[in-house]
Amino acid sequence: MANKLHKTRELSRMGMLVAIGIVFGDIGTSPLYVMNTILRANPAFDTNYIIGAVSCIFWTLTLQTTVKYVMVALRADNKGEGGILALYTLIRKRGKRWFYVLAIIGASTLIADGVITPAITVTSAVEGLHGLSPDIPIVPIVVTVISAVFFIQRFGTGSIGRYFGPFMLLWFLMSGGIGLAHTVHSPVILKALNPYYAVLLLTDNPHWFLVLGAVFLCTTGAEALYSDLGHCGRKNITASWMLVKLMLVLNYMGQGAYIISHSTVFSAPVNPFYAVMPQWMLLFGVVMATGAAIIASQALISGCFTIFSEAVHLDFWPLLRFKYPSADKGQIYIPVINSLLYVLCVVTVLMFQTSAHMEAAYGLAITMTMLITTFMLATYLAQRRTPRWAVAIFLLVYLTLEGLFFAANLTKIVHGGWYTLLLAVGFGTIMLIWNRARAIRRSYLHFVDLKPYYDVISAIKADETIPKYATNIVYVRQSNREEMVEDKLIYSIINKQPKRADHYWLVHFQNVDTPDMLDYTCHALIPDTLFAINIRIGFRVSPLMNLYLRQIVEDMINEQQFDIRSGYPSLRQRNIPGDFRFIVIHRIYYPSTVVKSLDNLLLNLFAIIRHIGVGDEQALGLDTSSVTVETVPLIVNTRYRQRIVRRKG
Repeated sequence: MANKLHKTRELSRMGMLVAIGIVFGDIGTSPLYVMNTILRANPAFDTNYIIGAVSCIFWTLTLQTTVKYVMVALRADNKGEGGILALYTLIRKRGKRWFYVLAIIGASTLIADGVITPAITVTSAVEGLHGLSPDIPIVPIVVTVISAVFFIQRFGTGSIGRYFGPFMLLWFLMSGGIGLAHTVHSPVILKALNPYYAVLLLTDNPHWFLVLGAVFLCTTGAEALYSDLGHCGRKNITASWMLVKLMLVLNYMGQGAYIISHSTVFSAPVNPFYAVMPQWMLLFGVVMATGAAIIASQALISGCFTIFSEAVHLDFWPLLRFKYPSADKGQIYIPVINSLLYVLCVVTVLMFQTSAHMEAAYGLAITMTMLITTFMLATYLAQRRTPRWAVAIFLLVYLTLEGLFFAANLTKIVHGGWYTLLLAVGFGTIMLIWNRARAIRRSYLHFVDLKPYYDVISAIKADETIPKYATNIVYVRQSNREEMVEDKLIYSIINKQPKRADHYWLVHFQNVDTPDMLDYTCHALIPDTLFAINIRIGFRVSPLMNLYLRQIVEDMINEQQFDIRSGYPSLRQRNIPGDFRFIVIHRIYYPSTVVKSLDNLLLNLFAIIRHIGVGDEQALGLDTSSVTVETVPLIVNTRYRQRIVRRKG
């Protein structure tokens, strides 16, 4: 499977076809609504307005998508993975402490964009049915399609994913072909290749702010393109983008040419994407657009799953249960996130009803993500010793360009932009609280040297007056150092019902930035009694404690370093394997504990937010029948205690 994934990342026809099917779904369905939005920004349009708008689209795709993301951002990869959180992991070691705030804002706005993109894309596609009959109910069809998209996530897309590439290739060829036919009949639109007309539009048109907000929608999928780097590889994305961009530009030009040649009869409420199609082709076009919208939605949903898996790895989100529904390496399914995104998408459709209303809410959040990506990319380039003048030019160009887009999209706040901002603020607030509360909780952990307790642990093992707890007891260790453990762990073994066992296993999961990393070290601290295991695990790998420990034990048996037989004589004589008992220590914060007021607030909010996720034992994939969860106080109060006095007489 690793070889198969490697082949899709190396430059090849198959890799390019996969990239076309996975990476460009969002940006590839933008023609469904971009020109329509531009027309609504200025219903009294003329030829120069259309040429200028198409010119803005062409140069936005060139500067924003091609140069910034395809040529620059795709090179800023974390062991083959892309996206704003992957970029953050590259720069955080040498960056400022507050970089995590930027990463959280960028991730939360990208998730908010991931909520509204499926809604607007599917709605825009299905609205093409109005060309057949204006009485066809759109919202029920859209909700049905979105429900189906989210429902199939639990089964994975391995069985149908192989068709995504050919379908999207046909989609792009169809879009470009239709656009080319109209461009040939009205070649005046070719003036749009000259940036002069874009500048002219922005300087002479009083509606230029609204136009910029509409034009920006053509490049909203660029951030998703960067996030999908790990699926296909830089070379395949770069090569396939040449074809995709050509088809997109041809379609936009074709729409512009059609509007110019039919300006006397064209009605702005008519979507120009469907208007350029012959009537006999309309139903086929709607089916193709709906299929492309479904594939784009699938890509956005998978991208959100990846963002949340990275967020858990970076301590930005509560622990989640991950599932891998297909044999495709790296394909993640997160049930609770799938349900959350589904509800939010349906709410979006029911709230806004039409794609025209959704367009007003679309774009504002993603401009914030792009601005943050620009700043982080500049930091990355500086860390890579790129000449300062080159970094300065990069910052100047893209902060100016995206700053204009951001300012233009601010006009959308009262018309629906508040919705995506509200979603982003909600996700971002949870991430910030969780991250800071986790740091506070770690600061209250007390670690002790394990060496002074070796004799006590050996004595407990030999003390037959203590009932045997299990043949093997497994603890999750918080410390990176093998000889250091939390005092609560020692308390659990020695003081809290002394636990006699033949073997004690102290397992530590070390999260690393390499996505698919999975290796371990194992050392016997007390021969044949106490073992310390360190497992390095990437964010694309699920921490399956049961599975990995079994594999480690198998390695030790093969190397004759461990005897798996039960410690009970009657079972050992019959070569029956020993049992394993897992103990998870849950640290509870009590509000009566004396801490700083801000810490108290964050820790109380942490206790509420943790219910979004799952417990440690579920996140570790442990069988609940062999797990004991021990609750201990996070902080033991030592201040302001009243001393009880013994009464005389």
